[in-house]
Order: sequence, then structure tokens, then C-alpha cells
Amino acid sequence: MVTAVFPAAGASKRMGDFCGINKNLLELHGVPILIRSLKTFSKVERVNFLIVVVGAHEVDTVKKLLNETENLKPYAVTVGGSERQYSIANGLKLLPDETEIVLVHDAARPLVSVRTINDVIDAAEKFGGAIAAVPEKNTIKVIDEEGFVRYTPPRAQLVNVQTPQGFRREILLKAYERAADEEFLGTDDSSLVEQLAQKIKVVAGGYENIKITTPEDIHVAETFLQRNGER
Repeated sequence: MVTAVFPAAGASKRMGDFCGINKNLLELHGVPILIRSLKTFSKVERVNFLIVVVGAHEVDTVKKLLNETENLKPYAVTVGGSERQYSIANGLKLLPDETEIVLVHDAARPLVSVRTINDVIDAAEKFGGAIAAVPEKNTIKVIDEEGFVRYTPPRAQLVNVQTPQGFRREILLKAYERAADEEFLGTDDSSLVEQLAQKIKVVAGGYENIKITTPEDIHVAETFLQRNGER
């Protein structure tokens, strides 16, 4: 069984004029960002259950929205925490007992493809952990505390990490337990699993799989939708 967890409790501080509104509830071509993400995962045959994590004041709103949406896989809604990691930890408490693979996907990445989701599931089953990513296009510099360049890592070894990220249930739960014990706060789920010295396979994501963070990202996402024939 595959369960997907969607952190969607962010404060949306970088959304400018939209500040105060959960960006995941904003619409792209008339469809809320959160719903676009959930509907794509619901198209994946092997995904069995969805867990949506939102702010305490948004639980009723999101439940109503999901109840009014057709063709969703079975789901649950729960309350998030002060950090993304704490929100996901809350979501993991609702994993069905039959869950073998856990996917974590930013609800604010509404243009993820079914292919990417399936590829992450395949790799997680085979290797224990997998993340979607695309090759880094830019030159990256590592700097010191005073803002001076230390060195330039080879671009061929760099990837831009996306979601979904997928792991065998026991691996992800162990990683979260260890992070809590050591008070380690990571930037993504992979960074927690890395603390276990667990190998994590990188699979091809897509440059369309952007994370909606600023108002400009909405315009970019709408352009992708138009290019794909959605008006």
C-alpha cells in the first residue's frame, strides 16, 4: 500500500498581496492548487490513501473543499505544526497499518506528473528511498560566513531537488524518530533519511514541477498549463 502525505500548512509569507491566504487554496485556472496536486496523485493506481496536513484554522475549510471534489482517493486531514517537518510528523501518525511506501509531496507543486510519481514509487520500493530531481542549470558557489566564495562544486554532480520523495515506511519513521530525539531539523525528508546512512535514489523529475512560492510562480504555472492545452 502507498500513502501520500501533503504538507500544506505553510504561512505563505512570500506571496505578497496574497499574504494571509494559504497559497495552496489559491486557484490555477479555476482549480485550487491543493486540489490539482491531490487529483494527480489520485490518478496513480498504486496510491491508495492521501493525508493532507493544514493549519488548525483551515481544517474545516479544507475538509469541505475535499468533500466537494470528485475522484479523490480516500483521505484524511490533520493539523500541521510550526515547521514543515513537524507537520509531516503529524501526518505520519495517520498512516494506515497496511502502508508500505510513504510519499511526501509539497501540496504547492500542482504540476507534478503521474510518470514522476510512479518512478519515485518504483525506486523507493527497490532502494528504500527515492527523490525526484532535475539537473541544476546554474553555476553554484559555496561561500564562507563572510560572504566570500570558497569553491565551485561541479555542476554535473548537482541536482535541484523536488517532491515527491518516497521511502519504505520503516525507514521514514525511523528517520523521523531519530530527528526528534536529536532535535535535528532538516530541509526535506531526504535530509532526515540521510542521517541513517540510507542510500537514496535520484529519479528524473520535471522542470514543470515547480513549487508555488511567489506570485510570479503562479504566472509560470499558468503558462505551463496553457502550453499543455489547458485554458
